[in-house]
Amino acid sequence: MLSRPRTPTLVLIFVTCAMALGSAAASPQQRRGAPAPAAPAVQPPPPPAPALGRLPAILTLREQAEMYNAWLTVRLERVLPELMRAEGFDMWLVICREGHEDPVFSSLVPFNTIYASRTTMLVFTDKGPEGIERLSVSRSGIGAFYRSVWDPDRIGQWERLAEIVTERSPKKIGINESDTFNFGDGITAALKKQLLAALPQEYHARIQPAERLAIRWLERRTPDEMEVYPHIVAIAHGIIAEAFSRTVITPGVTTTSDVQWYFRERARQLGLETWFHPTVDIQRPRDTPYGQSDVIHRGDLLHCDFGIRYLKLCTDTQRMAYVLRDTETEAPKGLQAAFAKGNRLQDILLAEMKPGLTGNAILAAALKKAKTEGIVGSIYSHPIGYHGHAAGTIIGLWDRQGGVPGLGDFPLHEDTAHAIELSVRAVAPEFGNIDVRILLEQDILFRRDGAAWMDERQTSLILIR
Repeated sequence: MLSRPRTPTLVLIFVTCAMALGSAAASPQQRRGAPAPAAPAVQPPPPPAPALGRLPAILTLREQAEMYNAWLTVRLERVLPELMRAEGFDMWLVICREGHEDPVFSSLVPFNTIYASRTTMLVFTDKGPEGIERLSVSRSGIGAFYRSVWDPDRIGQWERLAEIVTERSPKKIGINESDTFNFGDGITAALKKQLLAALPQEYHARIQPAERLAIRWLERRTPDEMEVYPHIVAIAHGIIAEAFSRTVITPGVTTTSDVQWYFRERARQLGLETWFHPTVDIQRPRDTPYGQSDVIHRGDLLHCDFGIRYLKLCTDTQRMAYVLRDTETEAPKGLQAAFAKGNRLQDILLAEMKPGLTGNAILAAALKKAKTEGIVGSIYSHPIGYHGHAAGTIIGLWDRQGGVPGLGDFPLHEDTAHAIELSVRAVAPEFGNIDVRILLEQDILFRRDGAAWMDERQTSLILIR
């Protein structure tokens, strides 16, 4: 089991750091769209809205750097040797340019290294019992994680790289080149051309695509990362709870665009990144007087898609809410039944996820089981980690329910993270017997003993009163 000693200071920082700061900007209060039906003469007061600033603790950037760099130390010293040896490489070259960084670059460098300076070359050599030698053939250093071995006043950069390769004489040299996997295709055609021109001819045949190594490095989560990841997901869930409440939504006033921008602004206030623009959409009964208006009204079924990046790890969450009518205390039974089918499809998928199976095999088995239970659904789940749509096996795409050649042929590995993304269709009598879509996405950790939800999955519609 991979682990590192935790300093008391680091743990104390993480537990006691300041709660999320800043209050959210108020939703626009100018009425737009079709007018709402007249309200009853007497309405019960809404329950108290969730208090802003009650999110899980968020570290300062300096504290994040300390934690992330400790994680990186473990990854480079323990994970990288295991993966290089498993994939059969005794040297790995990661070469990229400023503004066109290799997809693995950010995961290999410390928190303060935000871009590749000019042309950056990282050289990893398996030295056996000594571990992995880590060199930087670059003009700018990369802290204590890499030993700088280039003197620009003495020799050219590509010449120096050639010296290093010939001195170590590796049997199999990996470069990030792939026809299938974007995360394993980081070296440009021009950089590869320069590499081949610099190396003696005898080494050309030793150069092999390291696509699997790149993917396995990116997808692999350490025990320390897996301990903290649910906390990151809980932050995202907390922001969604704020957005899908009367704190943000005033029926008849607030638009879906207002809520989308609330997500962006709230994340910015908290010092977090959103890795895509959030979405919020509405489903309504057949006889709705509001048509396609983007103003949120009572009786609307809401859906959001929202993801943050924190400590270089991404979340991806879709949740659903129902805006109660004045006479309602719960969502219509038809919507509740449809939601239960969404949860059931999640359970079916997780039961089919087993180490070593490909994403395509998992997809086929899960859809077959769902069909026997009368569930009309689609599965389009993906890995998550350093990227939102991250490295690893794909379990379906929304438009590829028969399997995804190439991307879906990669095996599922232990100690990885995934966004379980799917949807179901079901008839809702209260919506005029039309189909409603339940769209769910929840992050999981996948270990040897199976999958576990990060934070809590949604098991019922969020109610907005």
